Amino acid sequence: MHKRMPLSLSFPVPLLLLLLFSGLCPTLSAIVVSIKSVTTIAKTDDNFVCATMDWWPPDKCNYGICPWGNSSILNLDLNNPILVNALKAFGSLRIRIGGSLQDQVSYKVGDSVHACPDFKINKRGLFGFTKGCLPMQRWDELNKLFKSTGSIITFGLNALAGRSKSNSSGNLYEGQWDPTNARDFIKYTLSKNYTIESWELGNELSGSGVSASVEAVQYGKDMIVLKNVINDLYGQSKQHPKLLAPGGFFDEKWFADMLQTSGPGVIDAATHHIYNLGPGNDKDLIRKIQDPYYLDQVAQTFNDALITVGEFGPWSSPWIGESGGAYNSGGKSVSNAFVDGFWYLDQLGMASAYNHKVYCRQALIGGNYCLLDTTTFVPNPDFYRFVPQNLFDCFALAPTDGTGSSSHNKRRLALPSCIRSLLQQEGKIRRITVFFSRTILHAAIDLFLQSGVTLLLINLSNSTAFDVVVTSDLNLYPPRSAGFSFTSANEQGQHGEREEYHLTAQGGDLRSSEMLLNGKLLKLTPSFEIPPMEPSIASAGAPLRIAPLSIAFVRFKDFKAPACAGN
Repeated sequence: MHKRMPLSLSFPVPLLLLLLFSGLCPTLSAIVVSIKSVTTIAKTDDNFVCATMDWWPPDKCNYGICPWGNSSILNLDLNNPILVNALKAFGSLRIRIGGSLQDQVSYKVGDSVHACPDFKINKRGLFGFTKGCLPMQRWDELNKLFKSTGSIITFGLNALAGRSKSNSSGNLYEGQWDPTNARDFIKYTLSKNYTIESWELGNELSGSGVSASVEAVQYGKDMIVLKNVINDLYGQSKQHPKLLAPGGFFDEKWFADMLQTSGPGVIDAATHHIYNLGPGNDKDLIRKIQDPYYLDQVAQTFNDALITVGEFGPWSSPWIGESGGAYNSGGKSVSNAFVDGFWYLDQLGMASAYNHKVYCRQALIGGNYCLLDTTTFVPNPDFYRFVPQNLFDCFALAPTDGTGSSSHNKRRLALPSCIRSLLQQEGKIRRITVFFSRTILHAAIDLFLQSGVTLLLINLSNSTAFDVVVTSDLNLYPPRSAGFSFTSANEQGQHGEREEYHLTAQGGDLRSSEMLLNGKLLKLTPSFEIPPMEPSIASAGAPLRIAPLSIAFVRFKDFKAPACAGN
């Protein structure tokens, strides 16, 4: 029989901390976390969290299911009150407009475009569709919604304009990019005083591409062309937008060559996509989401992207331009269910840990990975976990203090200041990810934190509850195993009150699209507003119990973290 011993962890400077517990042994349930509140290693964009809007028409299908409905940029009901209220709840949600059909879109403006067709199924077309078009009337309607809800817009431009498919090299497209239609579209956008925070060129054309590809050196030259277009049209405008590229899957050499060719001052962010859970019809999808070892595999991609951008484009920064977990529209009754939050929140932590400034979730609406139900617009669980503002404004990572260590504790991924630890004690794995925030707005929770610390804790175990005690290195060091007691830990920990937001699946069903907050079902108000979310209150020094298969946001109001004080 195992003796019940505490697992003592030490981290530097959190204002928001994420812990993933994956325990199988019910006798090992005491966790002591000592927060080192002086050191930081990264800072994200003020609008770190982002959602995408896609071009897919209703007849986009995967695995015999057509989950997109009327959710396209071209046919979405922009006046739906739930949609409007959901966007307003964020205050300033970053939205990335783009997707697979992006490089087949023309803009009905200027002399270069005459017809404006809808997308139609065509097996010979890219992704099985013909070319499509964005009418300016629809663009006006979209911008009305964006302005009324305070949304921050990234728009993905067609990068295949002017190119032709190679006769000798697979899906390679050759030739220079033709900026004519894009220039007319940007000029129209400026004439209407629409604010576009950033323009992105192309979707999934990097490396070997998905259905099409462009060579890196040519892409870099095209980025210079787009930069000149933007400089010419915007001039000295105070609204001068960022320039993003390439919006594709990471390929180290391709990204390096593209950044070197475009050179300093052209690309502001190198955007890459991640779908690390595999296809949406994978029968092991839920197992992957609950497996910390599997979730950790993609850390190398984050790390490689960070290093490559730092070495070949230090004037820019890495962003996740699109990530939906499972590709091909996501997993039915998985990507829109409670269980998906285990993957999603871990991805937010990982992206922050590897200094990615923005993370765009696929999709706001449409597909199986939708934050808002495609048919009813009712929020799915990940919407309520979709923390929009300053979630990871200031954060840092560190290894454990050496207690309960194994070979996994010392594993480093290239950057000495950025560490993700797989903690193992008596054969039971604990995976720890840490990130921090100065302020937080959790959808309708309205947690505007002017000071203090918010912890995000995820328990992946289906049988073990964890008691977590938080201490600060500004007081005393965390207690060692010998003579441990929660009383002694609390004496070294926080004082005052804390606010707890415990999230669980309705009926304990991980596939449920309904979620409970502190035991109460989250649902829209009769006027279609996002519901108020009230915390439970506890003494800051009391043991913090995290139930099996649950997620908890915990706010310590009086926690002092000097490293983030000036951010």
